[in-house]
Amino acid sequence: MKKATQKSGISRRHFIAATGAAIAFPTFIPARALGRQAGTPAPSARITMGVVGWGMQGPGDTANFLRETDCQMVAACDLDKKHLEQAVGTINRHYKNQDCKGYADYKEMMARTDIDAVLLAVPDHWHALVAIEACKQNKDIYGEKPLARTIAEQQAIVRAVQKAKRIWQTGSWQRSEKNFHYGAEIVRNGLIGTVKRVEVGLPSGHTDFAGTAPALKAKLATLPDKPSDLSKVVPGTPAWDLAVGTAPADFDFAKWIGPSTEEPYIEARVHKNWRWNYNTGGGQLLDWISHHNDISHWGLGDDAHIGPMSIGGEGQFPARNAIWNTCTRYRLTAKYPQDIEVVIAGGHNDIRQGTKWIGSEGWVYVNRGNAFEASNKAWEDTRFLPEAARKTKLHFTKGGHYRNFLDCVKSRQATVTPVEVTHHSSIPGHLGLISLLVGREIKWDAAKEMIIGDDEAAKLLTRGYRAPYSFA
Repeated sequence: MKKATQKSGISRRHFIAATGAAIAFPTFIPARALGRQAGTPAPSARITMGVVGWGMQGPGDTANFLRETDCQMVAACDLDKKHLEQAVGTINRHYKNQDCKGYADYKEMMARTDIDAVLLAVPDHWHALVAIEACKQNKDIYGEKPLARTIAEQQAIVRAVQKAKRIWQTGSWQRSEKNFHYGAEIVRNGLIGTVKRVEVGLPSGHTDFAGTAPALKAKLATLPDKPSDLSKVVPGTPAWDLAVGTAPADFDFAKWIGPSTEEPYIEARVHKNWRWNYNTGGGQLLDWISHHNDISHWGLGDDAHIGPMSIGGEGQFPARNAIWNTCTRYRLTAKYPQDIEVVIAGGHNDIRQGTKWIGSEGWVYVNRGNAFEASNKAWEDTRFLPEAARKTKLHFTKGGHYRNFLDCVKSRQATVTPVEVTHHSSIPGHLGLISLLVGREIKWDAAKEMIIGDDEAAKLLTRGYRAPYSFA
């Protein structure tokens, strides 16, 4: 998909700038009222933002934007009233005012013409709907990964962003860390020779992020068979009947399920743990593919268009209707042009978590926690690539990932993780899952973004939407 030129300017600020001279000001205006105290930009220079989703990523992402003085968080949206109260309270306490407004309807929030950009931190099954609406309302977007729940949804998001000429930044923040940038530049500049293999290590299993599993397990312990693994609890059993409950009055669960298949309320399946249910998420594979495989693509080359030719492997799944039903252990091999093999694995000891490029003349490994290892120990010692060796210079963010987004909203230049890049770095995860579900290797036409010669697999490029929802 071709990248469109970004639309320049923010209408609200342009209006203020254009009309400011005609406004009659009083003789004295406090510095705080002009936003100029302690180096704070004037209100007309600030980027106003709203946040949608206050579960796992929303609070942390918002905290980072609150640190930026030229950004003003003015709205929050969530379907859980408790979460919404926390969001609005957190933002207003930071600014020591009551200016942040709460919403249950993201469309109502995005209809505000005084909001320049939005932070989207919703579950995967809502990504496409919320992102496309943001584009319709001409909002720039900081969106959490993966780009969407399916490749078809991702394609729709890319089209919407390009059509509306919006600035997009994905929360693939590793691109804004020095060790990842350094490793990718070494590879891109040919210092490890011709790349032959890339190892992309991701997490495995299920993690109770919300801390809701113990209460359910305590209930299950009263049963004769005492099931303690939620990936073994299926419909039609006493354990399932104990797990099913009634959603709290302050949580709009029916709206939260949204376009996904209707299902009963199970607390351990909603906040934060929705990712372990294929009805709403994609498991560890899709939760992490936009991190370490994103870095893999960054080192390999044209990562706004790059894609595999085929992918296949093996994985271990719970029952498909279990409470937690996503793949727990997997190993996939993707074949790329130039005879490059990319192994994506979770739960295999020979593939360390992180990204490792292996070339004809050496290797480089990077991971979180500033981890960096290489076949050339001098690279480990210096952590600096001489300027003469940097014939290919990768985008480096000054001030961090969130700062990069705000700077690009102003400049209208592409961020370090624009929508096209995120789309392509996520595709191997989606294709890998599809190959595991159909039980065979699948072939992919990266240029046309189509599965070749496998109608059953091709159907899984999208999912049916429950009426009245549609992302088309």
